[in-house]
Amino acid sequence: MTGNHKDKTITRRRAIAVTGGTVAAGGLAIAGYQSAFADTETTADATATASATSSACMTLMTSVTEGPYYLDGALVRKDITEGKSGVPLTLRLTVVDATDGCTPVPGAAVEIWHCDAWGYYSGYTTANPGGSAPAESEDGSTANDATYLRGYQIANGNGVVKFETIFPGWYTPRTCHIHVKVHTGGEKEDGTYEGGKVNYTGQFFFDDDIAQEIFTLEPYSKHSGSYTTLDNDMVYDGGGASSGLLTLKAVHKKDPSKGYKGFLTLGIDPDAESTGAGSGGGGGGTPPSGAPTGEPPSDAPSESATASASASS
Repeated sequence: MTGNHKDKTITRRRAIAVTGGTVAAGGLAIAGYQSAFADTETTADATATASATSSACMTLMTSVTEGPYYLDGALVRKDITEGKSGVPLTLRLTVVDATDGCTPVPGAAVEIWHCDAWGYYSGYTTANPGGSAPAESEDGSTANDATYLRGYQIANGNGVVKFETIFPGWYTPRTCHIHVKVHTGGEKEDGTYEGGKVNYTGQFFFDDDIAQEIFTLEPYSKHSGSYTTLDNDMVYDGGGASSGLLTLKAVHKKDPSKGYKGFLTLGIDPDAESTGAGSGGGGGGTPPSGAPTGEPPSDAPSESATASASASS
């Protein structure tokens, strides 16, 4: 079957605790990799990051479309999964000023959002992901339909943010990807990020071999159909890290289900503005009629309701 989805509202579930070319793929020193993912930033990690970014950063990241599934009002939190099942993915992203020797940009707010293992986005849970997939309502999680797999983190003094999420699934006609915006000049308010401007809008991409291996695992394997590879994607332009291709490291080489760690350095211009709305690079698919159009959901959980899992850098 294809697109056999029940017409559910985004309030179906209860809210639980939630809370151009540039940087080479070696934007972070491999020697400092384990410390790079430690909960506390270490001196060695900071040194490795500074030295790597100064030698590897060249020009700005390429901005692309924000796509049709953006929503305002994402929460500031490290773990954005809300119980959604999938292969664990830890992201470590470093924001640097490509116009000033690739110096870190502390205080930059990095916002990410992506689909779940079957290709569904929060806020758009009845949008057909293409191929044959169970209805989003059948995933068995208690994730909030308005907020799962969306969030902000505020960069520390080294320009670093970390997210805990799951490996995204896919939807027609796109390859596997994560959306990202980098904001500066605003501040955390009421659990989200307000004010300032968007300096960079882009997408992160995944190696085809790794993605397709993961898609053979549960729960991804329940979504069947024609997967779009990087070469055939409407947004990815083949530029490697400069176009958002993540460097990935398996937690356990012989068992991909244990998860991956991904990292990338984002070279931005803090004086520029790039919202990604209406920009080139492909539309990324069409949202369903009557779907949200960018306003925060009225029933999105408040910071007080999600304090146990909400975490800043």
